[in-house]
Amino acid sequence: MNLSKSLAATLIAGSSFFGAAAVAEEINVYSYRQPELLKPLTDAFEAETGIKANVLFAKNGLVDRLGSEGENSPADVLLTVDVGRLDAMKQAGIWQAIPTDITAKIPGEFVDPDGAWAALSLRARIFYVSKDRVSDEELSYADLANPKWQGRVCTRSGQHAYNIGLIAAQIANEGEEATKTWLEGVRDNLARKPTGNDRAQVKAIFSGECDISIGNTYYMGKMVTNDKEPEQKEWAASVRLVFPGAAQNKTHVNISGVGLAKHAPNLDGAKKFIQFLLSEKAQSIYAETNFEYPVLPGVEASDLVKGWGELKADDLSLAEIADKRDEASKLVDEVKFDEGPQN
Repeated sequence: MNLSKSLAATLIAGSSFFGAAAVAEEINVYSYRQPELLKPLTDAFEAETGIKANVLFAKNGLVDRLGSEGENSPADVLLTVDVGRLDAMKQAGIWQAIPTDITAKIPGEFVDPDGAWAALSLRARIFYVSKDRVSDEELSYADLANPKWQGRVCTRSGQHAYNIGLIAAQIANEGEEATKTWLEGVRDNLARKPTGNDRAQVKAIFSGECDISIGNTYYMGKMVTNDKEPEQKEWAASVRLVFPGAAQNKTHVNISGVGLAKHAPNLDGAKKFIQFLLSEKAQSIYAETNFEYPVLPGVEASDLVKGWGELKADDLSLAEIADKRDEASKLVDEVKFDEGPQN
């Protein structure tokens, strides 16, 4: 089977993705993660095992592609961010269980109960606050709805996967009605209609458009190390991070994760790849290069990340969050969150 030229152009492995020329010691990875984030991991995997990981990257459509390819799919594993996409893979039935001996060391809340997926790293959804205009040292998600912050909050679309995950966690922890009331309060505290990505919110704080935003932790690392766009370092210098309290005073986390394809043609190599991604070596690579939190207990975050504060992750099951995502999306539409303040 040959990939079309347009898809083949996205490969980062340096060889044909799948076909007669492929050798046994190769695996094929469908990935929503950016190629530059994966290369340190795939290089280390090949160096350790001799198995080449051919990576097909796309921003969208890989779950549908896996389904349409069926038994002829070349994919061995799927890598993605956000539990919603992993759950979509599960609901589509295009997975097989990851062996429990591979995921045994991972906390249970970060592994699908049926083995359909496993977390590889964690990202916390925290507050970016103005150094000059916000003195609060402690904040909770509930505080986002406090009238104190009216006209001072900014965020990306409520329908974005990162915010849907947070809202779904609120539903799981607080109930749907309480979450609806909270979401209305957050909406009415917005300084503008939700727009842009997480970094754009930090830019808005830098420019004085708002004072507090919601964002994933790793964006701070991306900004402070961004030599290609040094203005982002200025944005980052204008804010500090505050870790919010959720249930039991813990912070909502989402994941990057992996699924094992139902018809994986290179099954043994695929299992070795997942096992490697959950090893201390790979988890340290995640920590140092991607500014994410390792999911394997005992592996520390990078010094930069540790300097932002202590993460006390909510131990709510990610599978439960996935189950509440549809409810979260409906609430966002119901309260017209993306239209901005209604007061």
